[in-house]
Amino acid sequence: MISSLAAWLEATPLSEAMRGSVWLYPSVEIVHIVGFAVLVGSIAMFDLRLLGCAKALSVRALAAHLLPWSLASLLLIVPAGLLMLSAQPQDFLGNRTFWLKMGLIAAAGVNAALFHVGVYRSAEEWDTRRSAPPLARLHGFLSLCLWIGVICCGRLLAYT
Repeated sequence: MISSLAAWLEATPLSEAMRGSVWLYPSVEIVHIVGFAVLVGSIAMFDLRLLGCAKALSVRALAAHLLPWSLASLLLIVPAGLLMLSAQPQDFLGNRTFWLKMGLIAAAGVNAALFHVGVYRSAEEWDTRRSAPPLARLHGFLSLCLWIGVICCGRLLAYT
C-alpha cells in the first residue's frame, strides 16, 4: 500500500514540479531548515534550563514563551517536509534513515507529552532558582539526544 501511494504521489504534478524546478526544492528545503532551527532551538533552550542552565529563568515563563514558537515552527516544517517527500517518495519511503528520523520525532513527541502530563505539573515547586527534579532533567536530556538524532538523520538523508 505504501509503495502504491508513493507511486501515485510521484506521478502528481506537485511531485514533478518539485523534481523539475531548479529553485522549488531548494526553496522548500530552506523553509524546512529555518523551521527546524526555530523548533530545535526553542526546545534546546528549554531542555538546557531543565538540565540546570540559567536557573534564574522561570521554567513556566520560559515554557510559555518558547512553546508558541515551537508550535508555529511546525507550520513551516510539516508542509515543507511533505513537499520534500513528494519529490522522491519512493526513495524516502525506502530509506531506513528516513524511518529512523520519523521514529525519533515520534519518540521526542512522546517524551514531550509525558513531560507535560507528568513532572511539569509540579513546575511551580521548582520554577526558579532550583534544580529541576531528576525526572524533569531526564526528560530534558532525552529530548536533546532525540532532537540531535533527528538532525543527524535529516543530514544523512542526503547521503543515504
